Amino acid sequence: MAYDEELAGRIRQLIGSDPELTEKKMFGGLAFLIRGNMAIAASSEGGAMVRVDPAQSDSLLATTKATLVNMRGRDMPGWLRVRSDDLRTDDQLATWVEIGTGYARSLSAK
Repeated sequence: MAYDEELAGRIRQLIGSDPELTEKKMFGGLAFLIRGNMAIAASSEGGAMVRVDPAQSDSLLATTKATLVNMRGRDMPGWLRVRSDDLRTDDQLATWVEIGTGYARSLSAK
């Protein structure tokens, strides 16, 4: 399954013309990286994959409908999956874009 190009476009608009932004096809989706660190991706499984501070994973899981990303049978703290239904409005998406880009900016540049 290909990633949702409309969702990718909405993410791109919300991030804006950040000079530190790059886009890269990863995990079958389209990832948005800040200074080389993934912030958010339009996922090939639908919805978005968002990189968050691992220390915030449990709190975000408890207060949102996001789920923990599981890769090859292994849970990935610090990586959350947000369903398309939970990204319908720009406000919903903006929240996740801000979380992902905020965490990516806190990391050392790659």
